[in-house]
Amino acid sequence: MASNKISATTDQSFENDVLNSPVPVLVDFWAVWCGPCRAIAPHLEVMADDMEGRVKIVKLDVDHNQQTAIRYGVQSIPTLLLFKN
Repeated sequence: MASNKISATTDQSFENDVLNSPVPVLVDFWAVWCGPCRAIAPHLEVMADDMEGRVKIVKLDVDHNQQTAIRYGVQSIPTLLLFKN
């Protein structure tokens, strides 16, 4: 579930999409079944529009990408983490 300005990332692409990004990246750790995750989605869309070119927003589905969620200590969703440099 990613818009034109919010992209999806995976365990395999996380390093390239997030850690190697030239701009700060806000990662939304989420799952399809998560009601609060769906509730914040429209707000993230607005942020993606407002911050375009300055901050990148990506979503990581924790059900399909557990390694990255574990690596960063995600224990509940939604969790938002900002990565810079």
